[in-house]
Amino acid sequence: MGVSGSGKSTVAGALAERLGWALAEGDDFHSPENVAKMHAGTPLTDADRQPWLKSIAGWIETRLKAGQSGIVTCSALKHSYRDLLTGGRPEVRFVYLKGSPEVMARHLGGRHGHFMPASLLASQFETLEEPGADEPVLTVDDDQPVEAIVDDIVRQI
Repeated sequence: MGVSGSGKSTVAGALAERLGWALAEGDDFHSPENVAKMHAGTPLTDADRQPWLKSIAGWIETRLKAGQSGIVTCSALKHSYRDLLTGGRPEVRFVYLKGSPEVMARHLGGRHGHFMPASLLASQFETLEEPGADEPVLTVDDDQPVEAIVDDIVRQI
């Protein structure tokens, strides 16, 4: 989890490869309407996000019922989103790729072909509710090489 530009897809891919777990890209669960809104520079509302989050929660539920581990990328910016995604299941954990607006802007500057424009980064930080101590979240500094981030996550899990 984390704001746009935090490296969710890159880190998740490397982590899934290291652990041999199934991987899903959270962006793939967005409706065409949501993608169009973001591409146009319009932040999504909570109502826009609900079907998207429910689809991701369904993917998680499918993995759990099959007894399989998996990784899915998702911004999960609010406590309520994370609650929906966990669905009260203690097996579900988040990795928060935490970084400053400057680091995220630098990451976004190097990304091409993504529908989420850098202009929406400020709205992501405005929406972000830092995970609380009562949430199943591992926090990792994302201003380090991908392999170091993956090593840190593996050590924590």
